[in-house]
Amino acid sequence: MARVVALVPDLLFGSRVQGALLAAGHDVELVADADAARERITDKAGAAVLVVDLTNEDLEGAGVVESLAGEGALSQTRTLGFYSHVDAPARERGELAGFDLVVPRSRMAREGPELVGRLT
Repeated sequence: MARVVALVPDLLFGSRVQGALLAAGHDVELVADADAARERITDKAGAAVLVVDLTNEDLEGAGVVESLAGEGALSQTRTLGFYSHVDAPARERGELAGFDLVVPRSRMAREGPELVGRLT
């Protein structure tokens, strides 16, 4: 299937995302910070999809994607962001940052493998 880098600092939800994607046959690496995501995206193996938690204000996931896109690091990588359904500003930040797909956290939990599959 696809190589996925999941930038999800929340260990509990990150493990859930990783487990669902692994069960669907994807090669998934869970990372907790922007530097680790940048390293994985720009290494020679790259990634087909970058999943980013937009709910963590310390992470500034939208900024991470804007920065990577500005560097040209996402030319071969699609992006999927998720946010809390009550956090409309996080959704808007993700959309403005240029994510390929921005969905509520509940949808990510329920349909993560299908969403990643749709992007690849």
